Amino acid sequence: MFEALPDNDPLRARPGGATLGSVDQPGRRHLSERQAEAVERLVVAAAGEVEARPYGEISVRTIAKRAGVAPATAYTYFSSKDHLLAEVLWRRMQSPPVLVDLNLPLPERVAETVRTMGFGALDSPAVVSACTTALLGGGPDVKHVRSRIGREITQRLAAALGPEADPAILRVLQITYTGAILSAGMGHLPFDALPGLLAEAADLLTRGAA
Repeated sequence: MFEALPDNDPLRARPGGATLGSVDQPGRRHLSERQAEAVERLVVAAAGEVEARPYGEISVRTIAKRAGVAPATAYTYFSSKDHLLAEVLWRRMQSPPVLVDLNLPLPERVAETVRTMGFGALDSPAVVSACTTALLGGGPDVKHVRSRIGREITQRLAAALGPEADPAILRVLQITYTGAILSAGMGHLPFDALPGLLAEAADLLTRGAA
């Protein structure tokens, strides 16, 4: 589901996040202040749309109307509603600081890290579910956002595991996390259960490695 960007990709996740005006959209020119404001309005409107109506009733047109911009303007920055909704999740995932207290037990570090990644308590179930569905889209822009999110997940889980972590444990945690997100998106698992689930997985994996 999530593909990590290579280390030398200039569009990879910036540590600690960045302000909208200082970040280029994937494959697009650097944004002016006015353009950045339009993009921000669209992202905010997209989050509002998923609160107001089911995923299937959302379109770039409905998002543009809520943002107060023309649909043609919206398409200048986002190729589809899935691209827009994926961007909503990406920005929310970036916003919390990446701080890890290595003095905490490993399961607690992993659980706290998962809580910062935008898929759970920071958002309403409607927002997270719709944005997760959007991430499964096949468009190139959606794939690029998915890659950026994949890299962010890798970096944060690696930081939680610590510098001496077994790469195999990191890979299994990534797969576990991705599967848990898909299950939650389909309604089989509450999003707020993800931190505890990953903490349990980390505990089992490290006990097995000991």
